[in-house]
Amino acid sequence: MQSYYYALDLKDDAAAIAEYEHWHRPGIIWPEIVTSIRAAGIEDMEIFRTGNRLVMVVKMADNHVPSAKRESESDAKTQDWEQLMDRYQQRLPWAEAGQKWVPMGRIFSLKEALAVI
Repeated sequence: MQSYYYALDLKDDAAAIAEYEHWHRPGIIWPEIVTSIRAAGIEDMEIFRTGNRLVMVVKMADNHVPSAKRESESDAKTQDWEQLMDRYQQRLPWAEAGQKWVPMGRIFSLKEALAVI
């Protein structure tokens, strides 16, 4: 299983952050969104927050490569969800035009460091 990491900021507003978290709770997140995530080949996904910074961890099968765009992104329900989430999100200053979640690059691995000691 491969893991991919992405970062995004929320607007620095406590009420907006609480609403964003509310929308991501089990039973609140739209079932169509969960279905579209799975349809994209994502086996697991977690989002972590500190302050207004988010980190998303996406896990996919070793033979699956994440694409820049998923077919489900053209789905009306997914577009509605993205529009709703956009109320709470703000782009990282170094994000490319139109890019929400920015891929993160690993800079350290304990396993690799131990292998050369």
